[in-house]
Amino acid sequence: MILAAAPVWLLSSCSPSNTSGTSASSTEQVTTTPTSETANVTAPKPPIAKKEPKQLTMHGNTRTDNYYWLNQREDPEVIAYLNAENDYTKKVMADTEDLQQKLYQEIVGRIKQQDESVPFKDDGYWYYTRYETGKEYPIYARKKGSLTAPEEVMVNANERAEGLNYYAASGMNVSPNNKLLAFGEDTVSRRKYTIRFKDLSTGQMLKDRIPNTTGGAVWANDNKTVYYTVKDPALRSYKIFKHTLGTPASQDKEVYHEADETFSTFVYKTKSDKYIIIGSGSTLSNEYRFLDANNPNGTFKVIQPRERGLEYSVDHFGDKFYIVTNKDAATNFKLVQTPVSKPGKANWKDVIPHREDVLLEGIEIFKDYLTLQERKNGLTQIRIKKWNDPKTDYYINFGEEAYTAYISINPDFDSKTLRYQYSSLTTPNSVYDYNMETKQQELKKREEVVGNFNPESYEAKRIYATADDGTKIPISLVYRKGIKLDGSNPTLQYAYGSYGSSTNPGFSSVRLSLLDRGFVYAIAHIRGGQEMGRKWYEEGKMMKKKNTFTDFIDASEYLIEQGYTKPDKLFAMGGSAGGLLMGAVVNMRPELYKGVIAAVPFVDVVTTMLDTSIPLTTGEFDEWGNPAEKDAYDYMLSYSPYDNVKAQNYPNMLVTTGLHDSQVQYWEPAKWVAKLRDIKTDDNLLLLHTNMEAGHGGASGRFQRYKETALQYAFLLSLLDQNQ
Repeated sequence: MILAAAPVWLLSSCSPSNTSGTSASSTEQVTTTPTSETANVTAPKPPIAKKEPKQLTMHGNTRTDNYYWLNQREDPEVIAYLNAENDYTKKVMADTEDLQQKLYQEIVGRIKQQDESVPFKDDGYWYYTRYETGKEYPIYARKKGSLTAPEEVMVNANERAEGLNYYAASGMNVSPNNKLLAFGEDTVSRRKYTIRFKDLSTGQMLKDRIPNTTGGAVWANDNKTVYYTVKDPALRSYKIFKHTLGTPASQDKEVYHEADETFSTFVYKTKSDKYIIIGSGSTLSNEYRFLDANNPNGTFKVIQPRERGLEYSVDHFGDKFYIVTNKDAATNFKLVQTPVSKPGKANWKDVIPHREDVLLEGIEIFKDYLTLQERKNGLTQIRIKKWNDPKTDYYINFGEEAYTAYISINPDFDSKTLRYQYSSLTTPNSVYDYNMETKQQELKKREEVVGNFNPESYEAKRIYATADDGTKIPISLVYRKGIKLDGSNPTLQYAYGSYGSSTNPGFSSVRLSLLDRGFVYAIAHIRGGQEMGRKWYEEGKMMKKKNTFTDFIDASEYLIEQGYTKPDKLFAMGGSAGGLLMGAVVNMRPELYKGVIAAVPFVDVVTTMLDTSIPLTTGEFDEWGNPAEKDAYDYMLSYSPYDNVKAQNYPNMLVTTGLHDSQVQYWEPAKWVAKLRDIKTDDNLLLLHTNMEAGHGGASGRFQRYKETALQYAFLLSLLDQNQ
């Protein structure tokens, strides 16, 4: 389906300096109720990072970065500092350890341990993933012909992960003759996968190993040739190679090199199995080339050469390519077709024209039907059209006010059944098979929430805040029924707001631990995402990025105004680019929030975007701007959280990161916390937690990741004096 990053630290006995002259981290006497064991307790002191000033000059402007030295991942002093921060967080949160354990047990207790995905059929086999009780990792399996056939285990990730602190399998891809499996393995959490191969008829692993890849391998139709993508030192996907089974990876042939550092490349096979496609993409432009999958020694041909501002993606049906594109100012994208023999844009003809109020997110092609995933008024829709009958053109009715639906795995080209997934803030994730001919649907599976969960106990709704420029900002809410709008409700407000990524109002059993303790959960659909169409994204990027931050603040003020909460019970949370959002918001309006969770936050915007050796930098100049240009530099500098820390009171804050993060490097949050400690004027909590064995996505495994969730929730609840 196309779907449009002496010791240099010390535990000082002195308080860090700040411009107000008050101590941000001085030792305090904590008064407690006397017991036979203790009368008073000395609060733990945070580690104080040493200052080593580094001058960073650009466009005549000089910034002093006192904590630049923290970017040395292999330096024992840096590791020691991060460990000291972890020790401090653990000591501060010691009183919540029972609560953390209780929350963790609640969260994992709702998860059905012996579980299995809904099987899907592909070329005579039923494929599925299952979990065993108490095991952290999935088992990838299949059955031939029918679901009553004997199980063939392709990969047991629990066995592959034995003895490892981190493990992730990726890109399961079976050869056309159904005999061989290619898959990727990451054991560090840097998203650098080694591709392995398995003979499914014997169960033996082949000797072939291909390191430093994105994890996926695409089979040519000869069952021995695969194409894969490798990464450069900055982790950009930049080359496509061809590998022949049984030969050393060192002999693999380079078939494509993406030389433009603002682009990344990838490879896939069309659903028709007819063509191998190599794509290259940047924020504003795409380029694709194709090769007959029966001729792996042939030459790739370009479909349409790249043009700045021309975005498109490609699939195949019959003698035509079907292309989702923004050509001819189709801001919300449209669907066109073009002959395989003449694929250039001069031959593109509209199939689904552009619509001002509907975003075309992607398509799924079947032999008799075309299905489209669209978004209107912030909600996803699924549209079904019959190729040879223009009268068959309709939408599936979902019947809820706030929900998410999307096209799922549909590998069978000849099927008349569409598989899609659906959930809402009160409805667990549900898998449906929909007969496109009869319009009958079958619920194949609904996520089981173990325990006494009753969706009727919760209410979901959508409200709209008004931004300063008059824009209506949707907010999706969920809470237990019966709350009063008297400002007394603790509320967790979440948002992302970047890259055109839409935050859908879906279900989370994890979230119940907050809802059942009286929380309102609010998703602010701020600009920078794509919930309200492509324009929503354009209005929250580049030189309009501050709309993302002010939209979030306006949503917070509206929640307070409407009586859902008040500042001493309002919390904010965001991760990655959403962590940038958190950093900007606490600089701009810190008084609005009791506490903030910033997960793997992208907070050192200017320095990172000036360093093209850092992963993901060059490909994001059209998202944030290129600070080598003065206007972009000045604008980014005006909101970069790290550069705008000031002498003021900040909310209680929990900041998390991973030592091996490949998306947002650990030193950004580490530097930010160090600078906040030095400058802020309050005694509120400021905690940094670094997972020393994981990366951007946190711990691997099915359950371990929820230990960090339990820490986050305990942090929120402790600030409300709710330790139950």
